[in-house]
Amino acid sequence: MAAVAAGVAAAEKASEGVPGEIPDLVLKGIEGFNRGEFYECHEYLEDAWREESRQVRYLYQGILQVGVGFYHQANGNWRGATGLLKSGIARLEEFEPETLGIDVARLVRESERCLRDLEALGRERVREFDQSKVPKVHWAR
Repeated sequence: MAAVAAGVAAAEKASEGVPGEIPDLVLKGIEGFNRGEFYECHEYLEDAWREESRQVRYLYQGILQVGVGFYHQANGNWRGATGLLKSGIARLEEFEPETLGIDVARLVRESERCLRDLEALGRERVREFDQSKVPKVHWAR
């Protein structure tokens, strides 16, 4: 029961200051993320993060960091990949289970699985990570 209450409290906190509509820059960033275009995703979400003064800016930052983590993985940078995945996941957890219609909980769980896989592979085998496991940003139903 305490876990449910904590989840409700976190969701209420995360929903404070959430814009009624998702900014175009965020939508473009999510589209880039879902296409695996993490550099472009970063550019859009960084601009959205800078323009936003409310707490929801950290949702944008979390998606951005997870995306950049996968960008680093693809370039063989294990430390950058694992570090940014950890940071991004921590940011996203503040907005679980759903914010702005985004299924944040799913993105967190799928990103955590990828992080575990990357940690198991280690620095020397980072390029062996199965790219088909890279998550997408899904809309809550």
